[in-house]
Amino acid sequence: MYPFVRMAKEIWKNRRAAPLGITDAHVSHHICWPWDLDFWAELNNGRTLTLFDLGRIPLAMRTGLGDVIRKHRWGITVAGNTLRYRRRVRMFDRVEIVSRCIGWDHRFIYMEQSMWRAGECTSHMLLRSAVTSKSGIVAPPEVLAALGRAEASPELPDWVKAWIAADAERLWPPRR
Repeated sequence: MYPFVRMAKEIWKNRRAAPLGITDAHVSHHICWPWDLDFWAELNNGRTLTLFDLGRIPLAMRTGLGDVIRKHRWGITVAGNTLRYRRRVRMFDRVEIVSRCIGWDHRFIYMEQSMWRAGECTSHMLLRSAVTSKSGIVAPPEVLAALGRAEASPELPDWVKAWIAADAERLWPPRR
């Protein structure tokens, strides 16, 4: 089940947090609860993705994107991701999630999120997101204009460009 109560807590906690710039980091703190565990008594891989939501939504609020989305009746969707797991997260571990936008192209916004336990990175995700309207994807420059900004994207790191290029080569739809 989606952690609606935890999300409500994050939204409430960050409703008056200081605004962030487009590429500034939002830092949040969480606990791995028993219902987050898999059969091996560690944080479930799918739940990791869900916990990263708890960092992205407040990030959107603090950058002003949440207000712009509501004003224009837009939506936001995940259009792809790659996630690297490196350390186990066990029951009752306290983790820190760092979320930030690293840039954009003509269609998508790219974000990175990392999860940390006791100063050690447990996982790191690259996420491709799109702002959507009834007509389809809203181009990032239009989103930035709605935010009152006209800045160019920071240069995307080479590893991000390589992932974008590799994903563009991926067969879609996949074979059955």
